Amino acid sequence: MNSSSASHSDAKSSDPSAASAEDLQASSPEITETTVASHNEQAAEPVRIRYRVRFAKSGLLRWISHRDLARLWERMLRRAQFRLSMTQGFNPKPRIGFPSALALGVDGLEEVVELEFAEDLAPAVVLRRLENDQQPGLAIASVCKVPEGFKKPQLERSEYLITKPDDVDDSIVKSAIDKLLSTPTVSVIRKKKTLIFETQTQILSLVSQSNSIELTLAASDAATLKPQDVLELLGFQDWIERGSLITRNRVHLQQDIQSKDPQVIAFAASESKNNQT
Repeated sequence: MNSSSASHSDAKSSDPSAASAEDLQASSPEITETTVASHNEQAAEPVRIRYRVRFAKSGLLRWISHRDLARLWERMLRRAQFRLSMTQGFNPKPRIGFPSALALGVDGLEEVVELEFAEDLAPAVVLRRLENDQQPGLAIASVCKVPEGFKKPQLERSEYLITKPDDVDDSIVKSAIDKLLSTPTVSVIRKKKTLIFETQTQILSLVSQSNSIELTLAASDAATLKPQDVLELLGFQDWIERGSLITRNRVHLQQDIQSKDPQVIAFAASESKNNQT
């Protein structure tokens, strides 16, 4: 045997991961072809663990676009040195998904983002590393490890609170709400196109409170009404200019994870008291 063949043989024998199917079977007659195939398949399959994060976005962050928010999350994850699961292709990107984009200028108190890592971490570890980033305007509420078989998050409905400007006549507000809810269909012009919506299908709840309006909007795969559309339909399109603020208090998913197991979900300190019972 020449020197090159010997060195190749030595390197091969010192590296168990380089063993071929023939090597495995030769070293142990009990190993079958099925076992070898399973070994090779497991070695090639990358780790992909999904985590569902609920977070608040407020302050100056309400003025960043949805695309910029996704970039912000990517930078956060890289600073926290997570091993990210990447998409395939010529331009791989981290797997970061949002079930619903938040409109510019709207605060979100309990938004959802789903992250995919190439490592298996406890939810508490992910939560702590995200909190340590201390991104201004962004607060982490909880981190949940998504069980196998769970579908990607899909929005079912969103709850909003719209503050009233000063010197608003409540009787006018209530009258406008009653009129809108009694209208079977409404039309909205969006990108020079007229869209028709069924009022009762889209607006699940619309209630006037002393200083605000509480609004619940349904989600669907097609176009849906936005809070700004509802204000315009009510005849209050000038409220934003007069200081009215829109906040999305919560997003409800079609399939949510119901668990309080610390191996599955971890809550921030500000949220843990509300989830102990």
